Amino acid sequence: MVVFHHYVGFGGNTDPSKNAWTKPVDVVFPTASWLASYTWTGVELFFIISGFVICMSSWGRSLGDFFTSRVVRLYPAYWLAVLLTTAVVTMWPLVVQPLGLKDVLLNLTMLQEPFRVGSVDAVYWTLWVELRFYLLFALVVWKGVTYRRVVLFCALWTVASVLVTAGRAPFLNYIVMPEYSPYFIAGVAMYLIHRFGPTLLLWGIVLVSWLFSIRQVALYNDGLAVSLGRTLDAKPAIALMTLGYLVMIVLALGGLSWVRGRWLTTAGALTYPLYLLHEHIGWTGIRLLRFHLDPWTLVAVMTLGMLAAAWLVHRCVERPLSGLLKRGLTHGLDSLRRNSDVPARG
Repeated sequence: MVVFHHYVGFGGNTDPSKNAWTKPVDVVFPTASWLASYTWTGVELFFIISGFVICMSSWGRSLGDFFTSRVVRLYPAYWLAVLLTTAVVTMWPLVVQPLGLKDVLLNLTMLQEPFRVGSVDAVYWTLWVELRFYLLFALVVWKGVTYRRVVLFCALWTVASVLVTAGRAPFLNYIVMPEYSPYFIAGVAMYLIHRFGPTLLLWGIVLVSWLFSIRQVALYNDGLAVSLGRTLDAKPAIALMTLGYLVMIVLALGGLSWVRGRWLTTAGALTYPLYLLHEHIGWTGIRLLRFHLDPWTLVAVMTLGMLAAAWLVHRCVERPLSGLLKRGLTHGLDSLRRNSDVPARG
């Protein structure tokens, strides 16, 4: 959904001289660009899935295990994506200008946003949202993940989101993230439904989250319409977001248990490196090949090329580097535990 949005519904810039297609996307794709203008809602679905998966994978784990799993999952592919994207936009600064060396190095920490430094690729903004979600959920992991504590977490985060929105406190808003919290909260509640069965309380959490999501999607849609320079009705975006909720509800209730196969593991492994690589590199590739292939063929070529690159990143970088990183972090945490109570020598 996100790749489709960036290639067919966006193109990189409203200025044709800086756009990947060298003209507005609604001219290149008169019909499809309308739908693609709304498939950014794939990010909202991603946040719901993240809430579901993080709650699932944290059950029975220590805080150290939680920290290690998140670092191992996020950083190896990200490091390569930062370097590869920088190399591509440096060699061909056609759609996007490269960042300076200091900013690229800071990007390797994944903490460029709090330092108000631009991202090597615009899609990285979601990673800082994810990190803040991990930080909040780490409080539950620290105390031990239980049904009661997770429900309390969902309730308190929902209340905090409402209060922060009403009070308009910038610092608390940054931590609580009321514009994104409903998706994570809904995903967490859906996992509880999946694990323990539905209750009126859990359905209430999901329903309230969905109602809040309607407002957030409408607000984002209006802002996107301004940046794209065209009118966008919020109803299709709300409908796609709602469809994402429904798919996850069906999954939580076991309605998708029949979908099986090894291909699912591969597809799941490719989504993250695909997301990291596709936007700025893809736009650059489109601009380079714009006058050599027709638009739909070019979209297909770039999408398949990005999938192939994602597979290579997974096999050649994520797998070997993740193992090394996990062993190193596990050893470091074990040393911390062993020596935490050893008195310092005078």
